[in-house]
Amino acid sequence: MAEKRSNNRFFIGLVVAVLLPLSFYLITARLSKGKVKLPRYYLVEKVEPGNGTSQPDTIFHRVGEITLTNQLGEKVSLNESLKGKSVVLDFFFTNCPSTCPQLSKNMRQLQVSFKKDPKKEASLDTIVQFISISIDPAHDSVPALRAYADRYGANHDKWWFLTGDKKAIYSFIRNELGIATGPGEGGADDFIHTEKFVLLDKERFIRGYYNGLNDTDVRRCADDIVLLTLERKKKK
Repeated sequence: MAEKRSNNRFFIGLVVAVLLPLSFYLITARLSKGKVKLPRYYLVEKVEPGNGTSQPDTIFHRVGEITLTNQLGEKVSLNESLKGKSVVLDFFFTNCPSTCPQLSKNMRQLQVSFKKDPKKEASLDTIVQFISISIDPAHDSVPALRAYADRYGANHDKWWFLTGDKKAIYSFIRNELGIATGPGEGGADDFIHTEKFVLLDKERFIRGYYNGLNDTDVRRCADDIVLLTLERKKKK
């Protein structure tokens, strides 16, 4: 009889051990359904050389390196200089009369959302870098970038405004970020202007595209930055 009671207790304990975590998972999944989603990986379309046509990648695309000059006159690189950080990118030019000022205001709001909190030992300002790349580098000199950055209250360590070789920048926009898939080689008549923010994780996979002029989309970008900090890399 004692042995039977012992077996029953073991069976009940086993059922509880299995069902309790499962019930917590189901409750959490139901409550979070439609509310919180981790950002996805994206396939990027590649422009075929010579004919301007585009083909989607067959595997998730990891963004390549690009080295440019920031508003302080420093040479910086997307991957080597920012290891371990997520990145939010947008594109602008300093003389833009229309969309760029609003894009920069919304990027500033992201910067404010992730500024260092002196009351906390661990701060979110270390997890993300904000980058605005000039699409008119011939006119956007380092002093022009510095003046523009100051106009929008940029923290020069956390928010870079970058200039450099136009062909390299336009190739990066087309072939690495997949934002513009039309033909072009960064010549004098080639012009790309986009309202998108692009979120890259610390492994440099594209994790989100957002309308930088839309307040709801900008808040979603901020949420996704936080979600990336909670994401654990799967073991291969």
